[in-house]
Amino acid sequence: MTKLTTLADHLAADDTASSALKGVVSTIADTCARISKVVASGAISGSLGAAGHVNVQDEEQKKLDVITNDMLSQALKADAAVAGLASEELETIEATGRTGGFLVTFDPLDGSSNIDVNVSVGTIFSVLPAPEGKSPAEADFLQPGRNQVAAGYAIYGPQTMLVLTLSKGVVGFTLDADGQWRLTHADIAIPADTAEFAINMSNQRHWAEPIRRYVDGCLQGKDGPRGKNFNMRWVASMVADVHRILMRGGIFMYPWDAREPEKPGKLRLLYEGNPMSLIVERAGGVSTDAKGAILDIQPTKLHQRVPVVLGSANEVALVADLSRG
Repeated sequence: MTKLTTLADHLAADDTASSALKGVVSTIADTCARISKVVASGAISGSLGAAGHVNVQDEEQKKLDVITNDMLSQALKADAAVAGLASEELETIEATGRTGGFLVTFDPLDGSSNIDVNVSVGTIFSVLPAPEGKSPAEADFLQPGRNQVAAGYAIYGPQTMLVLTLSKGVVGFTLDADGQWRLTHADIAIPADTAEFAINMSNQRHWAEPIRRYVDGCLQGKDGPRGKNFNMRWVASMVADVHRILMRGGIFMYPWDAREPEKPGKLRLLYEGNPMSLIVERAGGVSTDAKGAILDIQPTKLHQRVPVVLGSANEVALVADLSRG
């Protein structure tokens, strides 16, 4: 059997990224490999269950939220190319005392509400350029998603995988038994058409009319306006739902709903919306907030929320058209 390329060798062969950026990606990848072991140990290590307090998002933290956040924070603070970091679990940024280099935002354990029932979870990350000549402030993290110089996620499932984009394209690595990331998906591409959608149907009564109309059309199958049958999939872990789309196509929707009308959405722009949107676009898909490209949004707050529709291009375009009336 042909020996698969390691992440280290893949990065070394990339002549578009700086050695400093490659180093930051390696730091994150190494930490995700360690997180995979912690997640896999589950109840054996006593890491399951609630941590006993809520985070800045007013969500109950799991023990693994805290553990994984600390692991990533410590690793990134030790990386000489990282000037600052921001986590979904922390109220504000953490500066490292360095200038220049990169800023990293991350969701340390996406889907952690599912961890106690052994459903796939993951880590999402985004790398942005840091300001030169000064320690970064919160405002320096408020960059549009197109400024990202790297984005990716690790998914801790039946196999642990790392999906990554640097300057172009999307590649996937699988963690082997020796703790090495091996290139198993060299050119991930999302098909433009699909017959699969992912949305939390229990919120249907709260959606805006265009989203209801789109989903109704899917549910009517080949006898309805779409003329074909659809399958619905919903894991309630963004990493798992987006990973499925990258592997075989589909559309993922977490739209605005009327339960909290003052909030534009549930997902966070900097920690989830932007990195996943960059990955999806680089794989040939589309990502929108139903008004425009998520990657073009100018952030105004560190924990800003955003409605998300992403995946196969033709389906996302249809949702966008319906939303524009």
